[in-house]
Amino acid sequence: MIGAQRAFSNTLSGVVANVVTLLLTLTVMLSISWQITALALVLLPVFVLPARRTGVRMARLQREAAQLNAAMGTRMTERFSAPGATLVKLFGRPADESAEFAARAGRVRDIGIRTAMAQSTFVTALTLVSALALALVYGLGGTYALRGSLDAGEVVALALLLTRLYAPLTALAGARVEVMSALVSFERVFEVLDLEPLITEKPDARRVPDGPVSIEFEAVSFGYPSADKVSLASLEEVAALDTRGGTQVLHDVSFRAEPGRMIALVGSSGAGKSTIAQLLPRLYDADAGVVRLGGVDVRDLSADSIRETLGMVTQDGHLFHDSVRSNLLLARPSATEEELWEALRRSRLEDLVASLPDGLDTVVGERGYRLSGGERQRLTIARLLLARQRVVILDEATAHLDSTSEAAVQEALGEALAGRTAVVIAHRLSTVQAADLILVVEDGRIVERGTHGELLAAGGRYEELYRTQFAGPAPVAGA
Repeated sequence: MIGAQRAFSNTLSGVVANVVTLLLTLTVMLSISWQITALALVLLPVFVLPARRTGVRMARLQREAAQLNAAMGTRMTERFSAPGATLVKLFGRPADESAEFAARAGRVRDIGIRTAMAQSTFVTALTLVSALALALVYGLGGTYALRGSLDAGEVVALALLLTRLYAPLTALAGARVEVMSALVSFERVFEVLDLEPLITEKPDARRVPDGPVSIEFEAVSFGYPSADKVSLASLEEVAALDTRGGTQVLHDVSFRAEPGRMIALVGSSGAGKSTIAQLLPRLYDADAGVVRLGGVDVRDLSADSIRETLGMVTQDGHLFHDSVRSNLLLARPSATEEELWEALRRSRLEDLVASLPDGLDTVVGERGYRLSGGERQRLTIARLLLARQRVVILDEATAHLDSTSEAAVQEALGEALAGRTAVVIAHRLSTVQAADLILVVEDGRIVERGTHGELLAAGGRYEELYRTQFAGPAPVAGA
């Protein structure tokens, strides 16, 4: 991207200025002596031909440098983040990581040196050619001056003009090299821009209807797209991306959540519960069937309207390395100070934030690591409350919390779900017993549906899950 910017800001303007200088200089030199001017132009191929070869080589070096720098940046972001550094320390691999980092840094250094040497060699060679041309002009011009064909002053003028001729020629030859290098940056930029988006908004997209919102899945089937459709090999640091994909993970899923009601999704890990939740905010589109919000197909709704209507809390509530205030204002930038504190009060975080050194302006750290798991979850719930969305999705929001934190989060969730249509995904069945409808999902299919009491009485998969969680494992023989 930097190379592309440099091509427009520096190289393009330099090319225009040098072309004008070159034309004016040639005109004056021809008016003085066309023979000496022709001699000077004989060396023109010496500028053009090496520039072509050097440009190709520089483009190859720049492409390699871009790939190495991208890989280096990705590794630094991944390994030097708080979770990454902690993982490396826990497994006792700092020395190995340091050696790997040094090796990658060495490759970046080497490609930088090779690029600099190629540029320096090219410019130095052109400078030597310019000096040779100047010597030829003085030699031929001196001969003409001795014969009386030219004045000594005209010879000196031609020599001075020659420096004004070869300086633009050198710059233009170098500009070709810079342009070839910049094309590598353009290739990477356009490679990203040309990647077809999976989700597109219709020109006549509608807004979600006002009032309470219902949720409906009608015969929905879905399979995740292959990696080559959602990413680029150059960004993944691999030669080629996996082209496999399209395997169905949801099969003929149908249910309806009435406005203001709670639907719970339970089942084994990998059964497809989170996938169902991701189709609602249109992170993906269903391959078959229809997903509706407020009775309207989500593919007919505008993205802004969906975001304003639907909020989501995941099991790993993500926070930016910023202040509490900034993380909250992400939901509603226009929120007042009073509204921020009200959201914190309702999410049971008011006392905690008030006790922090800088209150709302306290920085929470990368991914919110300065807060406990329960505090992070309650802050994401406060953000949800601030957004005032009419539909709420909770994807394992209490999965990794201790009993005390879970109780606090459950109180906050009670505030967040009040009067809203909700889809709750949970492994802990204690959190979904009050749901209006519980759906048991297995292998991408809804195998049971009903209330907590109905499903227990049915003695099926839900009753098995419930018994496993609350009855505890059978004692081990001989223990």
